Amino acid sequence: MSGHNRWSKLKRANAIMGKTKGKLYSKLIKEMTVAARLGGGSPEGNARLRVAIAAAREANMPNDNIQRAIKKGTGELEGESYEEIVYEGYGPGGVALLVECLTDNRNRSAADVRSMLGKEGGNMGAEGSVNWMFHKKGVITVKPGPSEDQVMAAALDAGAEDVIDQGADGFEVRSAPVDLHTVASALEAAGLTLGEQKWTYLPQNTVRLEGDNARKMLKLMELLEDNDDVQNVYANFEIDDALLESLSG
Repeated sequence: MSGHNRWSKLKRANAIMGKTKGKLYSKLIKEMTVAARLGGGSPEGNARLRVAIAAAREANMPNDNIQRAIKKGTGELEGESYEEIVYEGYGPGGVALLVECLTDNRNRSAADVRSMLGKEGGNMGAEGSVNWMFHKKGVITVKPGPSEDQVMAAALDAGAEDVIDQGADGFEVRSAPVDLHTVASALEAAGLTLGEQKWTYLPQNTVRLEGDNARKMLKLMELLEDNDDVQNVYANFEIDDALLESLSG
């Protein structure tokens, strides 16, 4: 498992357990609001909203919060208007970064991301400078219980591209982005219990970090993901699991 994926799982687990739940809820509410504004308030006809609602439920968000976020997006309730921006750049050791933002102030977001990158030895890149290093994929988490053969058989029947054994965390099923919901529905119909369902960017190659570069990279990830405008951060770094645990603990 790449360092970025492992770090993201640790951060999300901490958020769901309550350590940073308020910030997680804020980001999920933004995403549901924007998804509803762009594609309507019905999840059946809005793939992005279905993903956002699934993420909110996985984080144990109350249904009232979910419904309010959707109504803000559809205009039934008053709410902020957010702009979607993706910043590209480099972190310590030449790590490639994609930073997805939802913001009501483009200038503030650009200045914040540039400042955070600079603090930890990185720099902002031009549009298109690093996004070619990533593939967009649908990713579905299958919770522990079934065997790898059971998950593999169900995933292949559903049209998935790959199954990754995540040990105690269960399995990760990967698909083409457009097949995410079809695959997820088929896995559920096969009796599997699903966790997170999302679109993500997976790196084609990784950069291995150690020592000071590893510490700076994790600090940069924390700075970025703690920023209110930042929704998601994708990076291609690799850090030894033992070092990652010690630095993130």
